[in-house]
Amino acid sequence: MTLPAAERVRAFPIREWARRPLPGLGVVAGLITLLVISPLIFVVLQAYHSGWRAVHRLLGRPLMATLLWHTLSLAVVVTLITALIGFAAAWLVERTDLPGKRWWTVVLTMPLAVPEFVHGYCWVSLFPSVHGFWGAVLIESALYPLVFLPVAAVLRRGDGSAEEVARSLGHGPIATMWRVTLPLTRPALAGGALLVSLYLLGEYGAFAMVRFTTFATAIYTQYATAFDTASASMLTLVLIGLALLVVTAEARVGRRGRIVTTGTTGRACPPIALGWATIPVILGLLSVTAITLGVPIFALGYWLVRGNSSTLPPASIWAQTMTTVGYALTAAVTATVAAVPVALYAWRRDTRLARGIERAAYLTRALPGIAVALAVVYFGIRYAQPLYQQPPMLVAGYVVLFFPLALTAVRASLAQVPPGVEEVARSLGTRWWMVLGRVTLPLIAPGLGAAFAMVALTATTELTATLLLRPTGTQTLATQFWVYTSGLAWGAAAPYAVVMTALSIPAVLMVATRTLRTEEGAR
Repeated sequence: MTLPAAERVRAFPIREWARRPLPGLGVVAGLITLLVISPLIFVVLQAYHSGWRAVHRLLGRPLMATLLWHTLSLAVVVTLITALIGFAAAWLVERTDLPGKRWWTVVLTMPLAVPEFVHGYCWVSLFPSVHGFWGAVLIESALYPLVFLPVAAVLRRGDGSAEEVARSLGHGPIATMWRVTLPLTRPALAGGALLVSLYLLGEYGAFAMVRFTTFATAIYTQYATAFDTASASMLTLVLIGLALLVVTAEARVGRRGRIVTTGTTGRACPPIALGWATIPVILGLLSVTAITLGVPIFALGYWLVRGNSSTLPPASIWAQTMTTVGYALTAAVTATVAAVPVALYAWRRDTRLARGIERAAYLTRALPGIAVALAVVYFGIRYAQPLYQQPPMLVAGYVVLFFPLALTAVRASLAQVPPGVEEVARSLGTRWWMVLGRVTLPLIAPGLGAAFAMVALTATTELTATLLLRPTGTQTLATQFWVYTSGLAWGAAAPYAVVMTALSIPAVLMVATRTLRTEEGAR
């Protein structure tokens, strides 16, 4: 007797089917992950082959202490500033009666549309005195949206009953925020701070612009000027060690901050009346917006109006835009397709091996672009000479750098797929590849689109790896911009900065719109 589809789903254990991997899926996922983490393996091997004497000599240089102090002090100061601004802005938008909340949500997110090296260009071109440590702090403070967005999401979706109880017991708004709201949002706050710290560890363009030396700038100098791959690899290994320390610290803070609540009502917390503080709060938010968004907009407009006079040869911005978009789209397609087997294997197989493969693929988030470029260059010179300084090298660098973005989006989309839907198709005798093409992929299409968009838009503004991996005679928007800024041709560089910012705006608007839709849904 043939059972109805619903009865067949009940009769067949869904978990048992969900754990069945597709033929060869584990092998494919493992090979892709191995290729993605190959730059990390390269860095470790290069440092190992250099020998302990070379390592000791490099680590004993006074420069090492300077790099360590510069990198750590900048990371600590900027992370604290961005955490303070991001949390305060999220609390004001989500927990007070601040006028124009929808407008503020969009405006406070927009600094992410301006690449950090463009931020540096805008400040330095207008104010040459902006340099060194405090210049770097000023520029990198524009990373606060990385904290603002996750904290605002937690405050919006979370149950406000605990804060309401605290207020009913006589605690004021500030005391409630400190004792209740901050612990509730600590995991999101720690996650945003982690993103800021990792970004700072690998940033090159903005720091080179303000003439502030960190590990990332020293690594680039060791390779680009001294062609010292061994020293660059050892410095990269130290940088990766710092990144792992940051990740470990975030994991401990995030775990300690998790608060489990039961019986939540999902009720929104009544907004706090700002009263007489409304004007100072608005002025404060306007000041943050002016520094992180107003200055770049003014600088770009100023240099566009002033003209593009330059002593350097003219370049076609249209040609650079097409080149940039072509590389970005190719990398986005490749990274998204490669992320599907890894995400599927981790989703279907709840084993240590599957979890290990997935987590290993995220390790490249701790690698700076210069480290990935060094590994790709080494591989091209040693094992793929015909591909050296050819387009596939640059695409490979982009895929390795931004693969974690694609994997995150695809994995999150797979988590929303009900296993029973696929089981119905399998119970009808449909082959696995038809189920994948007709059921699974259509269901995760939004995640595939998000992965494609994130990788493509991020690749359009990548600078460090592009400087080393671009084919001879090829310029992208970022590299042509860098050529002009290196020659202090501020006016000539402005159109390239404008186009890169314009290409990034859709992604930021998508995030802001999603935030506003979530807010409307919560209501």
